[in-house]
Amino acid sequence: VNASQERGIKGIFEGNRTGIYGVDAPCGSEYETHPNIDTPSLFRWRHQARVERMEEQKKEKDKFEKTKSMHERKLKEAQKKLSEAEKTGADLSELKAALQELEAEGNIIIKKEEEINKKEKVTPWNVDTISHSGFTKTVINTSARKKDDDLTEEERKERMKKFVKENEKLLKKFGMLRKYDDSKRFLQEHQNLVCEDTANYLVIWCINLEMEEKHDLMEHVAHQCICMQYILELSKQLDVDPRACVSSFFSRIQVAEAEYKNSFDDELRSFKERIRKRSAEKIQDAIREAEEEERKARLGPGGLDPVEVYESLPEDLKKCFDAQDIPMLQETITKMPEEEARYHMKRCIDSGLWVPQKTSDGDKETEADGENDSQ
Repeated sequence: VNASQERGIKGIFEGNRTGIYGVDAPCGSEYETHPNIDTPSLFRWRHQARVERMEEQKKEKDKFEKTKSMHERKLKEAQKKLSEAEKTGADLSELKAALQELEAEGNIIIKKEEEINKKEKVTPWNVDTISHSGFTKTVINTSARKKDDDLTEEERKERMKKFVKENEKLLKKFGMLRKYDDSKRFLQEHQNLVCEDTANYLVIWCINLEMEEKHDLMEHVAHQCICMQYILELSKQLDVDPRACVSSFFSRIQVAEAEYKNSFDDELRSFKERIRKRSAEKIQDAIREAEEEERKARLGPGGLDPVEVYESLPEDLKKCFDAQDIPMLQETITKMPEEEARYHMKRCIDSGLWVPQKTSDGDKETEADGENDSQ
């Protein structure tokens, strides 16, 4: 089909003709097309145009349903406030004016709904609508979710490290946002953040904030973390790319039913408890690690801990080291059984509690004749 014929074909299927049953039919029979016209291409282009019109109608209806739901909620809240104000005897003029304005908006919404319903009734049937069940509803229609590669643990760490290096400022900015609308807009502008690495970064940040005793900030970042985890979970359930679930999640959480909101709050509460528990564990681990490092640093030449050796000494020997009195130490050792004295003095040397003085030939050490370097 040349360019001129293609323009003619597009002109044909843009002006759809409706058959006697109200179903979109080709402009003339399939066999009545001009022999120079590629019939499959004609039907393909007609179908594409029809699908685009249906998508526009669907978007319009979804937008209207959201507006209607929000208006109903505002109307109920206004009626409730007016009822409470009547009981307390407060000034009702402002509330009544707001209620009248909402009722006027309600009349506009009703007319709009009638227009949409009328448009749906007169819309011709076609193969796309006939073949669909009237009782099903598509929540998201988009590309399939990206499957995670079979990465090794080391590769995942490298990927996470690179991701944080490139996006840390944006990640922190998202963690500090407070309004759902702001979070939604931010993720739509930075779609590369809608991923598992963002959730992992926020978890680590929460733990660090709790360890630093920044409890309020931790709870706020935890809320953002659960939002991201809900988006990722929604993408798994629908088997779509998580970026396609951003708008759906925030729209739902803003007008959430009580059950859905309670579920979200419960998960957030549990998550914060897990963060507190994990941060406490990490603090204990850090303390134990520091103590172990300190213990290793003070080990004597024989690999023994001077603190542990000192605690194991008899009370008489402890007093000698406390007083740093060499004559007292010599006297105490002479009173002890030789085997026991050798045992304790060897442990003192191996731990560094006692540094014996070398003899003049440089190859022998005395156990009770030397300089005391007690710890």
